[in-house]
Formats: sequence, structure tokens, C-alpha cells
Amino acid sequence: MPLLARLATEARRAGGGLPRQFWWLWTSTLVNRLGGFVVTFLAMYLTHERGYSAAYAGLVASLFGLGSAVAAIGAGVLTDRLGRRPTLLAAQLSTALFTALLGFTDGPVAIAAAAFLVGLASNASRPAVSAMIADLVPAADRVRAYALNYWAINIGFGASAAVAGLIALHGYLALFLLDALTTLLCAVLVFVKVPETQPEAAPATGKEPQVGLGTVFRDGPFMAVVAVNLLLALVVQQGSTTLPVDMGAHGLSAARFGLVISLNGVLIVLLQLPLTRLMENRDRTALLVVGALLTGWGFGLTALAGSSAALYALTVVVWTVGEIVTAPTMMALVAEHSPARARGRYQGVYSLSWSLASFVGPLGGGLLLQYAGSWALWGTCAAAGTLAALAFVALGRRRPRPPVVDGVPVAGGVPVEAAA
Repeated sequence: MPLLARLATEARRAGGGLPRQFWWLWTSTLVNRLGGFVVTFLAMYLTHERGYSAAYAGLVASLFGLGSAVAAIGAGVLTDRLGRRPTLLAAQLSTALFTALLGFTDGPVAIAAAAFLVGLASNASRPAVSAMIADLVPAADRVRAYALNYWAINIGFGASAAVAGLIALHGYLALFLLDALTTLLCAVLVFVKVPETQPEAAPATGKEPQVGLGTVFRDGPFMAVVAVNLLLALVVQQGSTTLPVDMGAHGLSAARFGLVISLNGVLIVLLQLPLTRLMENRDRTALLVVGALLTGWGFGLTALAGSSAALYALTVVVWTVGEIVTAPTMMALVAEHSPARARGRYQGVYSLSWSLASFVGPLGGGLLLQYAGSWALWGTCAAAGTLAALAFVALGRRRPRPPVVDGVPVAGGVPVEAAA
């Protein structure tokens, strides 16, 4: 009870003063993630239920990531052009449909195509949600709001991972249908309770620079953050793709994997808010370096786990702490670089790093695991975490430069001379 009371106190402290619309959006995220079964168990479903190889499971997960990558850019543009709410609703309804379809699909080509469509639809909601949070929440509170949204994702993930392993014992089709149902409920909640949040366009003056995708890709400091995040995301992707395959190869069941991986969500639920508060006003570069090392070497320690569920659980604890340290700090960097009139595009490009990782990571991880063995896979993860830490040190030594739009330096989406 004291633990629950402490958690409630931290939640009240973190959530105080945020607008009501944000909490409805937060609730829709929680509902969606409570039913987020399919992505976590897709690799195990393909290898142990359907009898496909680890390489094929990696290929399917990569096609899911390819769909996510396409959606990241396209949905980012649609979020700015059509609006946040229409983009989000279309993404959620499409995700529900394609997830249910994947559960009934048979044959390697059809399964791969359906996985691509699920990735395309599901990731289309990410730029819209991130832009909505930035629209609704004042600048001073955005890091806190993004941390709360991340907290909701992991509350849902922790609960769904633990329950889904037990459900899978009675058949995987139920996982697909329940995932589709919760996504549909999420869309209904957004339709009823969350209004359009896109700021009204300012009157054209002829002097205001236009912000397009080219502007985002020319924003050097922002793209450097995206590149390093891609490297870390490649490592994190192994938790839902090659990790379950490796555990299955060592004789551990889907239920055991569900309990082990649920530690990730549970620890984030318990530690995200208090640790985020403790990290306030700390050196950003130091936090990112520590987070990268814990993430990379946490996965690297998986090579020692063998058939011990307890050792697998220990590695999840280590890389989860790295995730807790890194996530809010990265969110702060992205929030700083997202101008109001191009929030969808900026969030889409940042989301692209995760999408590319979900495309490249599972395929590369699956090939490494099948043809080089678990030591090569997890050793590569440790090396990638170390490289990301060194990159953060190098970025910390560089003085950020504002992006240039039509020859005008822009800071936070405002021309520097105007901001001054």
C-alpha cells in the first residue's frame, strides 16, 4: 500500500495543471496499449505457433517496420495539412481492421503483406498524438506531458505483455482480435472526447519562412539527435523480436517470456515519474551517455542468460533503467526542435528513426541470431550502445545551431531576429 500511495503522489505531482483534453488523449493511449498484444508476440507466434524460421520472423517484423517508416513521413505531413484529429482517427480505424485481418491471414506472402499494412496504419497515429500534446500543453510543461504519455504506454504494455502470454496458451487468434478491439475503442474515445488541436494558421505576411520536410532534414542538430536515436532504437527493437525467439530456443515458453518482458513496463510504471523528477536540472549529455550504456550493455548481458528466466529478467531490468533515463531526455530535445507550424513533420521525422529501426532491427537481429548465434547478436547490441554513448559525448561538445529556412535562421520555429 505505501508503494501505491507513493506512486499516486508522484502521478498527482506530475499531472497537476495539465488540460482536460490532454487527459482524454492520455486515456485513449492507455486503452490502446492495454490491448497492444500483437507486436510483442508476433515473432513468437510466427516461429513457435506457425513453424516459420527466425529469419522469416525477422523479415515480417522488418516489413512491419517498413510500413511504419512510410507512415512516419506521410502521417507527419497529413497531421499538418489535414489536421491532428482526422489523421489520428483514420490511423486507428485502419489499425483495428488490419490487425484483425492479420490474425486470419495464412501463407508467408500474405502474412508479410498484412504485417506491412499493420505497421503502416499503427505508426500513422504517432506524429498526430505527439503534435496534439505539443498543441495542448504549454512549453514549460511539455516534457512532463510527454513523460506521462510514455508512462501510459508502459502501463498498458506491462499489463498486456503479462496477460497476453496466458491468453496465447489458448490460441493466438484471440490476441489479434482483442488488439483490434482496443484500438477501435481508442478511436471512439478520440472521436467523442478529443477536439482538433491544430493552431490556426497565422495571416501570410510574405516574410514568414515556409517550413517543409526539407527544412526538417536540413536541421543539423535535430537530425543528429534522430540519427543517434536510430542507433539506440535498433537495440531496443530486439526486446520484442529476437529476445522472444532466443528465449524460445532455450526452452522457455510464451507465458514465461510474457512475464519477463512485462518487467519493462512494470519498472517504467514504478520508476519513470520519480526518476524523471530526480533527473531534472542534471547534465543532459551525462544522462544520455548513462542511458545509452545501460541500454546497450543491458541487452549485451542477454548472452549470459542461457535457459535461466531469472537472468533474462535481470537483463530486462538493466536496459529498462537505461530506457527510463534516455526517454524523457530525448523527448525534451525533440520538443525543443518542433516549431508549431511544422510539429507533425518534425514528430514524423523523429518517429521515422523508430520506424527504420523496426524495419532494419528485426531483420538484422534475426539474421545474426540464426547464422551467427546469440553471442554475436547481443555483443553487437553492447557495441551499439557504446557507440551511441560516444556520439552523445560528441554532440554535447557541439554548440547547437538554429535551422535555416529560406536563408533565415530559425529557433524553435521562430526567426531568430523575431525571437530576440
